[in-house]
Amino acid sequence: MTHLQGMASDAQTLTGKLLVAMPGMGDPRFDRSVIFMCSHGEDGALGLIVNKPTPSLSFAGLLQQLDIAGGTTERDIRVHFGGPVENGRGFVLHSAEYGANRSTLRVGEAFGMTATLDILEDIAHGGGPEDAILTLGYSGWGPGQLEDEILANGWLTCDASRQIVFETEDDAKWSAALGSIGVDPLTLSSTAGRA
Repeated sequence: MTHLQGMASDAQTLTGKLLVAMPGMGDPRFDRSVIFMCSHGEDGALGLIVNKPTPSLSFAGLLQQLDIAGGTTERDIRVHFGGPVENGRGFVLHSAEYGANRSTLRVGEAFGMTATLDILEDIAHGGGPEDAILTLGYSGWGPGQLEDEILANGWLTCDASRQIVFETEDDAKWSAALGSIGVDPLTLSSTAGRA
């Protein structure tokens, strides 16, 4: 097997996983980020940051901007900064029981990602997925870029769980993800020399 073939098969294993930013990675946009990987292969990677809420924008405010009227059972879901690419575009990471025809990308057995307005309309009217996080923008990498960042100790990887992604408070997701692979965040932070 050539090196490239090994990289391609390794890359496929990150779809549906979490990337956990290492201290001192150098890019403040990703400081203490937990990123759900929607796709990862030979052509690059796409992920959504799941632990950085946007304090200035609520779901109700976004619905109003998009001129989507809420129903009688309007839900409030968290709006997050998903990454620095296409900040004006929305992506909904959600539980797998929801599917919007062909527009939902299935990510493993437990998750889906939909980037069309119909999911926002469904949620606004009391339907849609049981669990959901809305992100504005996404995190993207070109071919081989993410692999290089992992080799440079920029990221750790772990399994994505419904509990970490949807149920854990945003400010605790980084520690929870590290804990899921047996890494103590305090020890990691002190060895990196960052507070």
